[in-house]
Amino acid sequence: MNDTVLLFHGIARTRKSMAKLAGFLSGHGYRVVNVGYPSTKFSISDLIDIIRPEIDDAAKEAGEGRVHFVGYSMGGLLIRAFLRHYRPANLGRVVMVGTPNNGSQIADFLKNWPLYRKVYGPAGQQLITDQTEMTDLFGTVDYELGIIAGNRTIDPVSSLIIGVRVPNDGKVSVESTRLDGAAAHIVIPANHTFLPVNRTMRSQTLSFLKDGRFIS
Repeated sequence: MNDTVLLFHGIARTRKSMAKLAGFLSGHGYRVVNVGYPSTKFSISDLIDIIRPEIDDAAKEAGEGRVHFVGYSMGGLLIRAFLRHYRPANLGRVVMVGTPNNGSQIADFLKNWPLYRKVYGPAGQQLITDQTEMTDLFGTVDYELGIIAGNRTIDPVSSLIIGVRVPNDGKVSVESTRLDGAAAHIVIPANHTFLPVNRTMRSQTLSFLKDGRFIS
């Protein structure tokens, strides 16, 4: 297999959080590039320029193989913004895991807190549910996209903010992960924090990358 998979971690995380998924996909024959980026230092628009050289190099090295993208949480938003502006000619499939495509009520609640602003930086302000100013940044989905959402929460405070009757993973509601144009959407019993190391997430991601569908 000549295909490459680019991985993107979430905000305030590092490449280490995607290491298990990287090893899993490598074991199934993919060339994996686990992309690191300063998620709390810049806005999403600035971040896509920062990661562009590594993605361009990976696309070139892929040769005739396809380049797939997998993003966890804000990593999925980074993928959306990147593909809107710098799509590789050999683009394959895209998987988003726990991505707040319609924003997070948690970000709405915390956005003006000084500690939140300090810890999560400019990109943290872009995770709110009012996405009207981000339309041009993200564009529309016209590529093969599969979305994985979690519906287990271990944080009663966050769940109260989101809504006690609203299915969510403790950070992002299931509904917020949805995106027009996606080819497939699946909900798994997983918590947001632990989605990157969830075994079901790994197998479902592999299924979509290989066949363009999730395991039912």
